[in-house]
Formats: sequence, structure tokens, C-alpha cells
Amino acid sequence: MKTRLLTPGPTPLPEEVRLTLAMDMVHHRKEGFTALLGEIQQGLRWLFGTQQPVIPLTCSGTGAMTAAVGNLFKPGEQVLVIDGGKFGERWGEIAGSHGLDCAVLTVPWGKAVTVEHIEKALQNYPEVKGILVQASETSTGVMHPIRELAAFTRGRDIMLVVDGISAVGISPCPMDEWGIDCLLTGSQKGLMLPPGLAFIALSERAWKRVEEVEPRNFYFNLLGERAKILTNNQTNFTPAINLLMGLSTCLDIFRERTMEEVFRTQWALTQMVRTGATSMGLELLAKDHYTWGLTAILLPAGVDGAALLTACAERYGVVMAGGQGHLKGRLVRLGHMGYVDFADAMAGLYALAQGLKLTGGHTGARDYLEHSMEAFERALVSGPPQDAS
Repeated sequence: MKTRLLTPGPTPLPEEVRLTLAMDMVHHRKEGFTALLGEIQQGLRWLFGTQQPVIPLTCSGTGAMTAAVGNLFKPGEQVLVIDGGKFGERWGEIAGSHGLDCAVLTVPWGKAVTVEHIEKALQNYPEVKGILVQASETSTGVMHPIRELAAFTRGRDIMLVVDGISAVGISPCPMDEWGIDCLLTGSQKGLMLPPGLAFIALSERAWKRVEEVEPRNFYFNLLGERAKILTNNQTNFTPAINLLMGLSTCLDIFRERTMEEVFRTQWALTQMVRTGATSMGLELLAKDHYTWGLTAILLPAGVDGAALLTACAERYGVVMAGGQGHLKGRLVRLGHMGYVDFADAMAGLYALAQGLKLTGGHTGARDYLEHSMEAFERALVSGPPQDAS
């Protein structure tokens, strides 16, 4: 039986990427690899939608979050953390470990923050130097309104720092166009690579801020990394060589498909899974402001989420993720980001329906797959609405 990895990261790898990852090792300080890094840099700037350097870091996405906090803010300075899930909580944990004064704006899980929420919070916290937020809160499937938040912070002395780990390469977040000060991501989601790489880009005013702060971290020193990139297309330390080679192949795939087509497909898959789940009579956690590439589905009372996931994996070869925090055992997170197509998503929906029956739940729906495919076809033709991002 074919195993289908439908988690919100890691995600399946295209065959071209797997073949690239299997190539012989090369030396990272030789001319050939330096030339490749130069090409990758141009591709990353295109992907992020920025004229600024995009720094590759050999670490997880959490490493890039750590780099952002440590380079942009001094101990004792105040930041506003948008806490709407486990990864919003992580922003607070990272900021606290760096000695920052964390003002926390708590948002109910399943809901998105609004500009009005932030305006009200800033009345109580006027010294805020930065806002730390997820583009896509992976634990809940919520998409925060980054474009609106960036429009709000552009005219203020406040850095907008965006975790785009489950957004870049999945849904639009053009950094320069929207005015995002810091955008970061990881390799194992929309970029269709194994875990181990992270990427971070800063706006021009954010780089000025880094120069004022003077980074204190030896490894996550973004000024040092920028200097290496700009002078000779290199990294400060030994990079994950094979992952960067695989990234070059992924960027080629994106260019061949075009990002417009990638976004259209991700949107269509999102509509497909959401429609399939609701056709089964299930409730979605994120009702309005939902991320692309991930659907968070609430389970009926009495259904053991862990047992359901085990049944889906063992009987149907479909690997999905459960809930986190207080939603552990009560939620299924069905990932459909990266190298996933409609057949994979359909297999996920079927496994979910059968898993429900095997673990004490019930769905009388017989046509949920037909409804899901109809939604996919409609969304693929119409494309995402302009305000969907």
C-alpha cells in the first residue's frame, strides 16, 4: 500500500527533488557550489517577493524565529506576541528566553487577529517595538491578515515579524509589496524539501534595526550572513549542502509551474478538503480566516483522535496529524500543501471517513467525495478571490 504523507510538514518530496538529494556530495567552498548559491539567492528573492537578501540557515523554522528575535530586538525591549495557537505561544517563549518584555495578545484558537485588536492592545503597550505573528498558525489552520497588519505597521516604528513557515510557497505573502519587515520559512512544507533548512529575509528598515541592535549570537548572526551572501554568495558556516541542491530543483519546479498556478492549486485543494469534511457533517475549526494547505477538522465527541489517526495510517496508508495543546485528541489536521494532488487529498478524506466509523464516530454521507471534487474543479477554474490572501 502506498503511504501518503498528509501532515502539515514534513510533506512529500517530488521525484526530481529526491533524485537531486541522492547526488554525490560536493564541497561548499568551491566555485561550482558558490555559483549555485548565487542562483538560489535570486530564486529565493523571487519566491519571497523581495529585493533584499534571503538568508539560508541550517536549522529548523524555529531557528529562523530565534534569529529574528535575537537580531531585531534588544533585551528589555517590548514586543507584542499574537498568541492564537501553539506557534504563537512559541513566539512568546523565544522572546522571553531573549529577555524581551512580552506583551501577549491572546486570540481564541480558530480565530484570526484583527487590526482593531492590535490597536486596542497598543493603547496598553505603547512601547512595543515589534509584532510577532504567524501568517498561517499551523496548529489551528488559521490565516492571520498579514497584508492588513503590514499596512498598519508601515507608518509606525514597529517591526512586523512574520512566521511564514506554512505559508511561503503555499499562499501569497509578497514581502516588499505588502511591507513585511521580516518574513521567514522552513524547508519541509511548501518548499517540498526535508527538514533542516530555514530562510529569513528582512526589509531595508529592518536591516537598519539589526545594525543598531548589534547581534550577540555567534551562529544566528544575520549581519555576518548577509555580508557573506553579498560578497561571494557564501554562508558563514557549513550549510546543509544536499538540501540546498534540492532547493535549487524546487525553485526550478516553481518557475516552470509559475507561482500563480501553485497558489491556484493550493487554493483548490483547500476548498476540496473543506468541502469534503463539511459534507461528512464535520465541523471546521477555522471558519472564516483559514490557511491554505492545511485543514483543521474537529472530531465528534467520543471519538478518540489518536486511535483515528492510527487507523487511517495502518488501514489506508494515510498519515495525518492530530491536535495540539487543549485540542489534542479532538482535532485532525489534514495537510494538503506542497507536492500533494487531488488524488492524495481524496485518499485523505476517504481514510478520515472510514477512520471515524472505526473509532466510534459516524457519517451517513455517501457523496462527500463527489462534493469535494466538484469544489476542487470550481476553485481550480475560478482561482482564489483577490481578498482570500
